[in-house]
This record gives sequence, C-alpha cells and structure tokens, in this order.
Amino acid sequence: MPTLTVNGRTQAVAAEPETPLLYVLRDEWGLNGAKFGCGLGQCGACTVEVEGRAILSCLTPIGVLEGRPVTTVEGLGSPENPGPLQAAFIAENAAQCGYCIAGMIMRAHALLRSVPHPSEAEIRAALRFNLCRCGTHMRILAAVRRAAGLEPPTTGATP
Repeated sequence: MPTLTVNGRTQAVAAEPETPLLYVLRDEWGLNGAKFGCGLGQCGACTVEVEGRAILSCLTPIGVLEGRPVTTVEGLGSPENPGPLQAAFIAENAAQCGYCIAGMIMRAHALLRSVPHPSEAEIRAALRFNLCRCGTHMRILAAVRRAAGLEPPTTGATP
C-alpha cells in the first residue's frame, strides 16, 4: 500500500500503485481542487505541485510519488485565509466558471517558486499548458503579475 504526503499530511492509500494521483486526491482524500478535465494531460485542470514542479495528476501514478511531497491548491490557503496567489486571483476576478483556476494557480505557484519575478513571456510560457474555456486569460495573467509584485506590461496587453 503506497504512502503519500499531501499538503503536509502523510497517509497510506488503499489503491494500486498505477492509480492516477487525481483519483486518490478526489476520491480518497476529498481534495476536489484538482479537476478531471480531459484525463489525457492536455488541459491542465488537474495540475498539482510535486517537489516544486507542476505536474498533471491525471497522468501521474501514485507509485512514483512515495516520499515526494505533493501540494494541491487546498495546501496554499483556505477560503477564510487564502494564500497570496489565491488572493491575487480573487482580487483580479480571474475566475469565471472556475474550473481551470486551481490548475492555473498551481502552475503559477510552481513558476513563482522558481522565478519570483518572471517576465510576461515567462508567465505566458508557464501557463501555456493550462486551458481556460471562459476566456479569462488576461485576468489570470494579471493575477500572476500581482502575486509576483510586477507592474502590468506597457504593451497594451493588460485587461
């Protein structure tokens, strides 16, 4: 039985090692931030962080995660006390339907951990793996810039 550490909590998981992390997060741990979007690693709705890197939980088997800390959007803050990145997304009204937002936040979190003050091009490159069907892309970019303490770009690309 694999043992996982998610958001600082360690627990044995009654699932086969090849079970995708997404299913364990949602079905066993009740962490519903990561969403099932496509199941093929093409949309980014299931993005979580492992050892500072954004990964697709729909494609990652739990067997490769033993001893590696996993962080989900729930591990960044709560509705009552959102983390800085979550607060930036709220301030910028970056969510419309909200389905993609947890994955966007986790991908942005991994970026900001490695590049605290990214350029506009670095932000866009990091988020290119995540899809938003509502079209709040400009607000999402603004939220990441806000969380990084960056000024809006002067090229007219701001919302």
